[in-house]
Amino acid sequence: MSSTTFETPLGPGVGTARDGRGRRAEPRDVGAAAHQAFWLLRIGFTVAPILFGVDKFFNWTVHWPDYLASWVNEVQPFASGQDWMYFVGGVEIAAGLLVAVAPRIGAFVVAGWLLGIIVNLLTKNAPQYYDIALRDFGLMLAALTLGRLALAVVPARKAGTLPARPW
Repeated sequence: MSSTTFETPLGPGVGTARDGRGRRAEPRDVGAAAHQAFWLLRIGFTVAPILFGVDKFFNWTVHWPDYLASWVNEVQPFASGQDWMYFVGGVEIAAGLLVAVAPRIGAFVVAGWLLGIIVNLLTKNAPQYYDIALRDFGLMLAALTLGRLALAVVPARKAGTLPARPW
């Protein structure tokens, strides 16, 4: 995979994109890279929420109710933190499936869900979970990027501007 660089204003071809070998980058190269990034994020945001959602039912990786802020336990309508995690797991599985079938909607649902997780982590025993909140903030930015790419890539693919597959 080549990188794209821009020439300085002092060089010839001011403002033209160049690849790592000094060749002029074609618009279709940028489109193909965006298409590949779209698919990478789409697959990731399909698989990860589904796996994490399933884990909420079994607590294989961690005991998920331990991550709930106390105010969430007080306002949620379920009997226990684990009952709430069953609901959370269902939402995460549904969000992953939504990204798979409708990424222009699902990406923004996942981003909103991650924002809720961030708020929960920032208010749970501060600053104990700030590192995880920061990671989830990065994931939220990636989900927003997927949403933005989906708004461009999906119509372009349907119009025939991009190939059906990115490779």
